[in-house]
Amino acid sequence: MEIWINPACSKCRSAVQLLDAEGAEYTVRRYLEDVPSPDEIRAVLDRLGLEPWDITRTQEADAKELGLKEWPREAGSRERWISALVEHPKLIQRPIITADDGTAVVGRTDEAVRDALGR
Repeated sequence: MEIWINPACSKCRSAVQLLDAEGAEYTVRRYLEDVPSPDEIRAVLDRLGLEPWDITRTQEADAKELGLKEWPREAGSRERWISALVEHPKLIQRPIITADDGTAVVGRTDEAVRDALGR
């Protein structure tokens, strides 16, 4: 299991605390420092069953500067969104937990983190 975190994020800290409390074995990836490649983002999106715009923090200053709210949310724009996430990793929703069964969850709630633990 791997968890993508920003240590400054309270949701990330809560998820890590819950994983620790449950005795889970996991690897921490500080994705702002160890930025995922486009292929890694595509793989996580496949595991999540989501599109890049579904995991984009559109309220961030970078998102507003890029005008992301106006970008088309369609297959033809998918790579543009992925590129934005690689170039501006702060836009990636967090934490993302890749479960041992090959799936992933956005662990913003205790329930989502527990769901990942049960996989």
